[in-house]
Amino acid sequence: MEKPALQTVYQAVQALYHDPDPSGKERASLWLGELQRSVFAWEISDQLLQIRQDVESCYFAAQTMKMKIQTSFYELPADSHASLRDSLLSHIQNLKDLSPVIVTQLALAIADLALQMASWKGCVQTLVETYSNDASSLPFLLEILTVLPEEVHSRSLRIGANRRSEIIEDLAYYSSTVVSLLMDCVEKSVGNEKMLIKTFRCLGSWFNLGVLDSNFMANNRLLLLLFQVLQQDQTPSNLHEAASDCVCSALYAIENIDTHLNLGTQLFQGVLTLEPAYHMAVAREDMDKVLNYCRMFTELCETFLEKIVSTPGHELGDLRTLDLLLICAGHPQYEVVEISFNFWYRLGEHLYKINDAVLHSIFKPYIQRLLHALARHCQLDPDHEGVPEETDDFGEFRMRVSDLVKDLIFLVGSVECFAQLYSTLKEGNPPWEVTEAVLFIMASIAKSIDPEKNPTLIEVLEGVVRLPESVHLAVRYTSIELVGEMSEVVDRNPQFLDPVLTYLMKGLCQPALASPSAKAIQNICSVCRDHMAQHFSGLLGIAKSLDSFTLPPEASVGLLKGTALVLTRLPLDKISECLSELCSVQVESLKKLLSQDPNNGISSDPTLFLDRLAVIFRSCIEEDYGNKGKKKGCTETVAWTFTRHTAPTVENGQTHPCQRVIQEVSTKIWPVMSETLNKHRADNRIVERCCRCLRFAVRCVGKGSAALLQPLVTQMVNVYQMHQHSCFLYLGSILVDEYGMEEGCQQGLLDMLQALCVPTFQLLEHPNGLRNHPDTVDDMFRLLTRFIQRCPVVLLRSQVLVHVLQWAIAATTLDHRDANCSVMKFLRDLVHAGVSNDHEENFEVRKDLIQQVLNQFGQQLISQLLHSCCFCLPPYTLPDVAEVIWEIMIFDRPTFCRWLETSLKSLPKEMSGGAITVTHKQLTDFHKQVTSAEECKQVCWALRDFTRLFR
Repeated sequence: MEKPALQTVYQAVQALYHDPDPSGKERASLWLGELQRSVFAWEISDQLLQIRQDVESCYFAAQTMKMKIQTSFYELPADSHASLRDSLLSHIQNLKDLSPVIVTQLALAIADLALQMASWKGCVQTLVETYSNDASSLPFLLEILTVLPEEVHSRSLRIGANRRSEIIEDLAYYSSTVVSLLMDCVEKSVGNEKMLIKTFRCLGSWFNLGVLDSNFMANNRLLLLLFQVLQQDQTPSNLHEAASDCVCSALYAIENIDTHLNLGTQLFQGVLTLEPAYHMAVAREDMDKVLNYCRMFTELCETFLEKIVSTPGHELGDLRTLDLLLICAGHPQYEVVEISFNFWYRLGEHLYKINDAVLHSIFKPYIQRLLHALARHCQLDPDHEGVPEETDDFGEFRMRVSDLVKDLIFLVGSVECFAQLYSTLKEGNPPWEVTEAVLFIMASIAKSIDPEKNPTLIEVLEGVVRLPESVHLAVRYTSIELVGEMSEVVDRNPQFLDPVLTYLMKGLCQPALASPSAKAIQNICSVCRDHMAQHFSGLLGIAKSLDSFTLPPEASVGLLKGTALVLTRLPLDKISECLSELCSVQVESLKKLLSQDPNNGISSDPTLFLDRLAVIFRSCIEEDYGNKGKKKGCTETVAWTFTRHTAPTVENGQTHPCQRVIQEVSTKIWPVMSETLNKHRADNRIVERCCRCLRFAVRCVGKGSAALLQPLVTQMVNVYQMHQHSCFLYLGSILVDEYGMEEGCQQGLLDMLQALCVPTFQLLEHPNGLRNHPDTVDDMFRLLTRFIQRCPVVLLRSQVLVHVLQWAIAATTLDHRDANCSVMKFLRDLVHAGVSNDHEENFEVRKDLIQQVLNQFGQQLISQLLHSCCFCLPPYTLPDVAEVIWEIMIFDRPTFCRWLETSLKSLPKEMSGGAITVTHKQLTDFHKQVTSAEECKQVCWALRDFTRLFR
């Protein structure tokens, strides 16, 4: 981009904000984005701020200046930093009355500059001395002092741990200056709401950074003023929110209570005084203030949780804190109690770990009161019609309640609680909405009750299936869900199976109740498989007529899964026939879709039938599939991990009941799948479903699919040349996993890999190809990892290996979780193949080949891995990187030590702002920690500490 004229920039900004044509706005946005990334943005932004033509251009300029300082500070020479600082301070003073958002952007720019500009010593002192005596400058001074602590840990700035520690020490040193300034602001601005808000925001920001002296703040007038503002009934909402935020920040900052005892005590006592103010806010129906008080009460409990658990009822463990939360739980709006959920989770977690019956008894009444309140909050409106909505805000709240109840029920006792809930239904005649809410809570805890010899469970089940059809639809809906959760009770009491199935079938035939009924039947099938075998003909009838029910796709697939689970409990001679029948229903449906006229207006989407077919194949996978030696080391979480329990038991010498289906896969199912794949080859969603179905078919058939291999690979490669659906790469990895150790198949699989690599690498060569196609990267390296695991020598001797390694090294910078994990897994397994002597017959060959690979790429790989860790990758990826480094070091420690030393020397030692990024001692310490490590986790710990210096 060449330097544009100012008038051109003005026109683009005007188009961005005022062009009525959306395409004009889009073009302006793209052009301005390109300008912001260019080196000309510095000068142009400065000029726009000097001219001050309008709010839009000044906002764009201020935002650009902030962005450039955050991301492109290295573009400026060191001798220009001081003039940039002076210019920004001049701009914020001149523009302070134009717009608050512009002031905020400039304040962020100044703060980010101060954090990176090592030569600007004592910036806080300088700013306070320069602007504190000018009343008109106080607002922007407070804005700078507010955002400065917030930016210290900003992810937008990579200032490193050394500079960050230096800044925090500096800010701690000048914190008393800031507090004094804030007290002066309060005294000079009595009755000035905006200035008070800015004061409290600034104070909260410094609390959050943790640099304020807690003993000094414990007796400070600002703390007293905070609670005075919060106690007053007439406090404006914005000021109330700012004060509440500040108190929450102070509470968060003192989580180590013993270190901040004085401030903790003052905050504890101060928050307890706010109960009357909460009640007044409730009386005035001021929801904003009610939520603020609940936030403070919750933060108080979070901060003092350790004290509450260790010394309940004493001093800072005073249980009035829990009373405050339970008072909030009594508020009619569910949004209030929801604020406290995280605390109750944490309390339950602490008490569960301690497992002290006496301690549990202390908290039991509080949990009982909470559960009572939650049951009330779960009630639908009396005038609600239809079934409960599960996807709206209230439906999501109820799901969170269900999760919380499951986590806390151990404190109350699930049997006792279940019985109490049932008694409220049995002894009275509550309104339908109360009944439904009670059934909902009962469904949450039903599975946590031992079904053995529990008459209440049996009585509840018996009562539910006898509910008349005249009850409210929501009650029937939730009662069906409860029945599904009580499947273990049905399994222990098979006399109830017939009435339960009758009840659920009635629901299945009713559109509004079909989905929960299908899910309940699936649960019953899963748990009561042996008892359900006698009902298989009925299930098969349902499976054949699934489309006659009003079911969402996932519910119909679930029903089919339940049918397949029961199928495995039939006599072996029946399994084969019924399995074939189940498959043929779906295949015939696919055939009809393929034969229908595409212009008839009827949907030809085959995904539903492909999903159904896939779930059938999953049920056929052998029970010991995941335990075969060839599966060791697999990273894929696939069928065998969750289908072992579904397979039929086959005695030695018996024909596997899936044998008939194995034969039909090649002769009947594959032709239909192939035609479906070809017809929809451009539709990624449908192709993914086809590949998923084929994946389970291959897993199901195993070596029996040899006849399928060649036509499948041929079609995969042909379609992939035109449409690079990454699922083909994934399916390829399944084929390598199944056939990679068969010598007769290895060359064909290598040919497949080479054919898939060509369009893959072409796709990734596009601008930002790796970042724009993470799924392709993920699945490609899964496929390559399978080769390393199944037939490493075949890949190591291939011509494609050099290109693969070049792309692997390039992809180490990709910060996509799954894609990066697959790349690191490939690199780790590649080197490990030369370390692990799993296959004696070709270990030396493998080791020599891997030595050649490392001789060519080792130094480049180590340098790139180190650079990626320091500048590209998030911390959660470091364990995977550490495994790669560990394997290389184990393979050849002396050479690795030299590579690491060379890589460390290439890292930048100083930031563009002049601050030291990493010292020579830190470099040598890291080198020693890694090269002397005796375990991989020690490499990971060293990496975590070292990379913080660059973040």
